Amino acid sequence: MALCQNKDEIMNKFADHGLRAPILRAIEEGGYTTMTPIQAQAIPIILSGKDLIGVAQTGTGKTAAFSLPIIQMLLKGEGKRKPKTVRSLILAPTRELAIQIGENIRAYSKYLHLRSALVFGGASDKPQIKAMQGGVDILIATPGRLLDLMQQGHVRLGEAEFLVLDEADRMLDMGFIRDITKIVAALPKDRQTVLFSATMPKSVAKFAADILRSPKRVDVAPAATTAEKVDQHVLMVPKERKRELLAHMLKDEAIKRVIVFTRTKHGANKVAKHLDQLGITAGAIHGNKSQNARQKALKEFRDGDIRALVATDVAARGIDVDGVTHVINYELPNEPESYVHRIGRTARAGATGISYSFCDHEERSYLRDIEKIIRQQVQVLEDHPFHREGLEIRYGDDGKEITGPAPRKPAPKRRSNSGKHKQNRRVNQPKSHSAKPGGSNQRKGKPSRRRARPAKG
Repeated sequence: MALCQNKDEIMNKFADHGLRAPILRAIEEGGYTTMTPIQAQAIPIILSGKDLIGVAQTGTGKTAAFSLPIIQMLLKGEGKRKPKTVRSLILAPTRELAIQIGENIRAYSKYLHLRSALVFGGASDKPQIKAMQGGVDILIATPGRLLDLMQQGHVRLGEAEFLVLDEADRMLDMGFIRDITKIVAALPKDRQTVLFSATMPKSVAKFAADILRSPKRVDVAPAATTAEKVDQHVLMVPKERKRELLAHMLKDEAIKRVIVFTRTKHGANKVAKHLDQLGITAGAIHGNKSQNARQKALKEFRDGDIRALVATDVAARGIDVDGVTHVINYELPNEPESYVHRIGRTARAGATGISYSFCDHEERSYLRDIEKIIRQQVQVLEDHPFHREGLEIRYGDDGKEITGPAPRKPAPKRRSNSGKHKQNRRVNQPKSHSAKPGGSNQRKGKPSRRRARPAKG
């Protein structure tokens, strides 16, 4: 696997790579002239027809890095669409990211006659099936829904020329490996494949080796490092004080547009409700929300109608909103890699940003794991009302100090219904109508089989 990092050979302007005039016009109207490092290194490799592995954090311009050269190469066969067929396929882990990629591609190709479509779960499949009837040049999809439509015969991948896997690490974390393997098996072997990932764990490296052919590799930042322009802080606080601390923090008017992260969907709903009660405009976005509700909250946040967006890690992929001033980790993630993705939602497009992480006694081990993976200590912010309480040593029932997540309580044992003979198994059953009243030896609910004895004397 070749490593491409010769910066002397990198050209910094889109026009230097021979992109067609309609593409350059659309890029300029979007306000882009100089390429980001991932774009400068990836675009010429993709245009040369070689497979590529790109390791880069979110917010570095990855979408343009793979979509612009693919749009350029698809122009060679413009108008060659067949019913239900796909010329290029882009896979994304979440519907939000798929929608974001789709919006960018439509913007880049608005002066061309290329057709794109979106396929994702959480929404009706009828418009998606209709969009595929005439065939598309670019299909952006999530793995689960795509596989469903393929099995129903609505999508054909046998003639696809390009495959892009975006956020590959997250797709594998979310358990899409089997779906992706089935999708890849339906693609032609002579396709061109591009894989982008924020991190490169062994599982992703092995998967890439299975589906790419002699790929070039581009690294624009060390694996799992955080954005340099994010000013990171951790606030020590007891769990029961987090609500009060959040209210205290949001009194600061400098926190103009903030994403608040929780670990669970239920937690996101509770935090959003609490903010509404405080008079702070907020919306929640997570997997249990309908697609319309998620898009509505995202639009309101992007338009500035709400100040805070409360999100879980899975739903946060694809939140590409400029001007996010702060990220608040209301709960620290139990996967340290997720911390990198969370704070990457601020300091986008060259801006700076600030992150605050609330850490209770049970989350200290999570903080240590995060600091290991980002290779630095997160600065402790002492200037808040609950700092001393957050530093107090707490002890469990066993007398040991609480420094990590509390163990889960075992589920209560359920009574087994197996076995033929159980006491009281018929206590609540109604008596049989055929039973004679007054029979003290008679079992309840069942007629007596004994014959009545004749009375003596």
